[in-house]
Amino acid sequence: MNETQAQAARRTDTVSARISPVGGLDVLSRNEVARLRGASDSGMHALLRRCALAVLTSGSLSDDPRAILEQYPDFDIQVLQQDRGIKIELTHAPAQAFVDGQIIVGINELLVAVVRDIVYVATQLSQAGLELDGSAGLTQDVFEILRNARILKPNIDPNLVVCWGGHSISREEYDYTKLVGYQLGLRGLDICTGCGPGAMKGPMKGATISHAKQRLRDNRYIGITEPGIIAAESPNPIVNQLVIMPDIEKRLEAFVRLGHGIIVFPGGVGTAEEILYLLGILLHPDNAGMPFPLIFTGPRESSAYFEQIDRFLRLSLGDDVAQHYKIIVDDPAAVARTMVKGLDKVRHNRLDTKDAFFFNWSLRVPLEFQLPFRPTHEAMRGLQIHRDRPLHELAADLRRAFSGIVAGNVKEEGVQAIEKSGPFAIDGDPEIMRALDQLLQAFVKQHRMKLPGGTAYVPCYRVVTH
Repeated sequence: MNETQAQAARRTDTVSARISPVGGLDVLSRNEVARLRGASDSGMHALLRRCALAVLTSGSLSDDPRAILEQYPDFDIQVLQQDRGIKIELTHAPAQAFVDGQIIVGINELLVAVVRDIVYVATQLSQAGLELDGSAGLTQDVFEILRNARILKPNIDPNLVVCWGGHSISREEYDYTKLVGYQLGLRGLDICTGCGPGAMKGPMKGATISHAKQRLRDNRYIGITEPGIIAAESPNPIVNQLVIMPDIEKRLEAFVRLGHGIIVFPGGVGTAEEILYLLGILLHPDNAGMPFPLIFTGPRESSAYFEQIDRFLRLSLGDDVAQHYKIIVDDPAAVARTMVKGLDKVRHNRLDTKDAFFFNWSLRVPLEFQLPFRPTHEAMRGLQIHRDRPLHELAADLRRAFSGIVAGNVKEEGVQAIEKSGPFAIDGDPEIMRALDQLLQAFVKQHRMKLPGGTAYVPCYRVVTH
């Protein structure tokens, strides 16, 4: 059977059903339902269809943003308003989301999260006009979305660890993320990730075992994503709380406002973007002295990866940047113990400053880290990657450079832009450009840009090294 025949066979493996949402979805107005069903004016239906299909194929190993839509071209979703509440009608949905004709409960919950977040962002949030109020308003946006998703939990000591890392990692690296997650779970810590495969799944999988051993219940495995990412990285099956932020900048702010500490595993350009986002914020003078535990870790086989990251960060942002993170190689228990000590400092700081445990209001997130960046060819050429800028501003544009490469790799809009006009050009300080080019070449060589399989990776970028 060739690939075309195989895809055709998979497309026939579908189920049509009308389901009752499980928890977390308030009654929708007729206007909201009409907007969800409208395929033309608002574009909400197309967004709903794309995100819903990603959830229904939870666990998929593809990172091609168009592959799943091509695999299920007849799939559709409609939200129906009935006298006794909401029904979700699925047509030609992937059969893997069902067991004996019944939708899997966890997938039902994630599907509800999709409908909830798309409706909320498109209606209540936009009507409030908060996005027009500058930096504080954008932070309020993030808070409102998380609160509406019931993610914020008061009266719980800081225990939420955000885990960042690549979706395309080696088996050794994946197994290591599970070991770290296991050690975190033994200490009663909950996990938040980008919700996809690889380093986003491993810590959750490890923590589920140790949480069970410790007889801990109601544990949180939070996945935070955005529409451009979820289409390429379906949620892993362990996620029990999903929230879809409207753009990558609000997604990143949600991580640093919600999480109490962050662990970074090996990854590619998306992971580098996340690192630069957080370090850029911590380098802002207003955040000096704020405890925020940040650990880079991986198995011994990945030690060179963190040497490369550390070298690039020091070269571009100065040696003092290293005071904001610790590198721990091949020692999951040490990672967990170090994180617990860091979280204790966070707890005392929040008490001293009278800040909430569930949302880090005191952290200053500058506007340049909040404004959505649309990675067009012109915008990528216009990045100001020069040493004469304040460090947090330089980090902001470096973050945007990596964000553009992520878009060119896996986001539908970015992929189409590359197909139409060729690779993005990235220019700036010659020494930083040479270091950036070396780092990206290492990512390609180590297969960190795309999941294995298919054709060889073709760069969506061109670094101008003079």
